[in-house]
Amino acid sequence: MFDKSCKNMLVRGVNWIGDAVMTMPALRALRKNLPGAKISLLVRPWVAPLFENNPDIDEIILYEDKFDSLLGKLKLSSILKAKKFCSSILFQNAFDAALIAFLSGIPERIGYSRDGRGFLLTNAIPFNRDDRKMHHVFYYLNILKNIGIDIDTEYSQPYIYLSMEERLRARDVLKNLRRPVIGINPGATYGSTKRWPSERFAEVSKRIITEFDGSVVIFGSETEAGIAEEIVSDSRLSALSPQVASFSSANPPECGGDSPRRTNPPGVGSSQLLILAGKTSLRELSALISECDILLTNDSGPMHIGYAVRTPLVAIFGSTDPLLTGPPGKDNVVIKKELQCSPCFKRKCDKQKMACMTSITPDEVFEAVKHLVPKNRAVFFDRDGTLCKDVGYLNKFEDLEIFKETEDLKGLKEKGFKLIGISNQSGIARGIVKEDFTKEVNKIFIEQYGFDAFYYCPHHPDEHCSCRKPEPVMLLRARAEHGIDLKKSFVIGDKELDMLLAKAAGARGIFVLTGHGTESANADYVAKDLNEAVKWILGKL
Repeated sequence: MFDKSCKNMLVRGVNWIGDAVMTMPALRALRKNLPGAKISLLVRPWVAPLFENNPDIDEIILYEDKFDSLLGKLKLSSILKAKKFCSSILFQNAFDAALIAFLSGIPERIGYSRDGRGFLLTNAIPFNRDDRKMHHVFYYLNILKNIGIDIDTEYSQPYIYLSMEERLRARDVLKNLRRPVIGINPGATYGSTKRWPSERFAEVSKRIITEFDGSVVIFGSETEAGIAEEIVSDSRLSALSPQVASFSSANPPECGGDSPRRTNPPGVGSSQLLILAGKTSLRELSALISECDILLTNDSGPMHIGYAVRTPLVAIFGSTDPLLTGPPGKDNVVIKKELQCSPCFKRKCDKQKMACMTSITPDEVFEAVKHLVPKNRAVFFDRDGTLCKDVGYLNKFEDLEIFKETEDLKGLKEKGFKLIGISNQSGIARGIVKEDFTKEVNKIFIEQYGFDAFYYCPHHPDEHCSCRKPEPVMLLRARAEHGIDLKKSFVIGDKELDMLLAKAAGARGIFVLTGHGTESANADYVAKDLNEAVKWILGKL
């Protein structure tokens, strides 16, 4: 059984972008169970950026190409040995992962017993083909389960931590585009059996632009730039004169970046079609996808990035199985045809027909995108100090004092706004507040004041969870469940965290002076109370 007293642990990460994303819940579970341990992650350079800013990792060690030779492996092992790791968990299946851990002299080596490496492991977890029939998120969590680590399914959805600077920079790149902005990822490194035809992406893109009056952003790697060019040169889109953006580390570009600007007639061109294939780093891609209203994608690395930044997805599957690698959660749309030959997991179609892809029509893909387009506006409210008196940790009804101005929020509903509560409730994790009490208080706002939903984070700040404000996960969850356009929404709160939350999500923040705070550096407006906040919102309509 795993030695939980270990304070210096090495995790060997995986090599593919999608797989790397799917290991994130396992890293989260590891951190939750071992809060005092130092966790180092050994990964290839091309997936390492996914883990930047991740609070579940203390150190990222790059497995660079120079370590691929036998001499290189010995050198890497020497570097790792000097770090004196007491345990290693191998998410990667390869023999190489076990060999490096063994050569590094790490006393405890944990991983699946496969690829002939069992003799190199101290905790060899039995592997059979049925293990690959579970979703890959749980395939990695299962390693931890087998060594006695609690795998709380609460953390079964991956999350990429983006900085405010990254979010704002991506927003600046897309700022000239008409909304809704639909990101399109037409490539897939695995092979042609995972690629929906380019001409069909072009047809759906044309309909997005003409029927939604929205915009399309085409993503992809440098090697997939040709696929993007196929789409925009299609007769359906060729008249739109797409713009190509590039990034500069010194100055955030406008929509066209450093590329020559083209002059387009009103209503088409740079304001509705943007090519970013081959123009972004992995972090930039993640931030840009997070700023899209929807991502239409093949089964690929960017698909996994999409759900990890909580952008609603339409995911097209051909030769692979969404039950194994599809987006977790119920708020995304997966399109796959049930054919006798699929899933075959082959890179090229033996039948030369690609029926699993060609049988998926542009009409059904467009309808799936249409279904996800956000149509509602919302006003999000912090609770304590905004809707009711902040008494520290509210844990009994006699201390609940709801502000009288809360009655007037129904006027926002009459104007078509959803009313949604979003609250940090760390008192639950601290043992000060019962979770059922929090639910009962929130229920009052739903039943008596017309709120549509009330979300709360029950975790301790030290957990660094993805749902605690100012991380925007509660807002992103509300977007998915209520079809909310965050860029047309507002956040009202009495704390700077609420204003940072609004900024992260692209909503407008209103700081109310009904709590303990007296000023804000990030608010769009400062109001003395809810009434003034409501008047300001209605004045913007």
